[in-house]
Amino acid sequence: MKESFRHFEHYKKVDLIGLGNAIVDIIVNVEDEFLEKNNLDKGSMNLINSNESQRLLENCTVIKQISGGSSANTVVCLAELGNDVQFIGRVKNDHFGKFFSSDIKKSKTIFNTPPTDEGASTAHSIILITPDAQRTMCTYLGASIEFEPKNIDFSLIRESKYLYLEGYLWDSELAKNAFVQAAQIAKQSKTKIILSLSDSFCVDRHRNSFLELIDEYVDILFCNESEVLSLFKKDNLANCLGDLYSLCELVVVTLGSNGSLIINKNDIKEIKSITKEKVIDTTGAGDIYAGGFIHGLINNYSLKKCGYIGSICAGHIITQLGSRSNIDLKELIREI
Repeated sequence: MKESFRHFEHYKKVDLIGLGNAIVDIIVNVEDEFLEKNNLDKGSMNLINSNESQRLLENCTVIKQISGGSSANTVVCLAELGNDVQFIGRVKNDHFGKFFSSDIKKSKTIFNTPPTDEGASTAHSIILITPDAQRTMCTYLGASIEFEPKNIDFSLIRESKYLYLEGYLWDSELAKNAFVQAAQIAKQSKTKIILSLSDSFCVDRHRNSFLELIDEYVDILFCNESEVLSLFKKDNLANCLGDLYSLCELVVVTLGSNGSLIINKNDIKEIKSITKEKVIDTTGAGDIYAGGFIHGLINNYSLKKCGYIGSICAGHIITQLGSRSNIDLKELIREI
């Protein structure tokens, strides 16, 4: 049966433009006691300053560095699946900025945002992985806080089928202005607007303005269960379904090991999680799910098949360390 969801304008040249915080992910393994000692809630995203970052790094061993950030992870996944995608984010002309630029381009993601010589240093996030594979993030936003409209080539958005925005940008007033201008141009250009809520703590901070943003601009929303509960201030997902049906054109709710829900108008599809090996690190699982799902949209697949691809990609990424696949994602989904 043909889907009722209309995916995109076919004449557009670029598959997707992602806007987000350009962050170097610094991955470390820690015990639960490390979180307790540093007053960190497991699974949370915490904003820190450069001094706090230095203190944390002095007490743990770095395993891996990756060009990260929520939107960047999704864009890279799409690039690795063979899509024509670009990422826009602010970095400084420093060590981390040069690393971010070089690393993200390895995936064939186009990243042409000129580095700045002024202001705060490039953002980085210390991702603390505990033995249960949960990740707790301590993020220094640095140059990302100064992301502003002049960092965006708005003509690219007009040429893109999708504009992907991450909720974390809402934490900075300058970035928020860039975010809204990009959304306005996307809407005028019939570019589908996708929002990822990013984090339940982020939703707590911006609940009302997120609801206004979704109502005015957003076509597709990605969120997890805790973000939904925060958005509607309710204690279980079942009580949120009525709100989700009317929220926007398409809502995708990830549920961890319980799979995901795809809500389009009054239709809801349940997608099972797919994990074939031991879970090692859940960093970026939601971002990679979104990448797999949007790959399906770009190829005009059914929503159920989109969800299946998302589950396969996410299910693979949590069996390795970090948010970059160590195998060819195109091969992973070839038989679907």
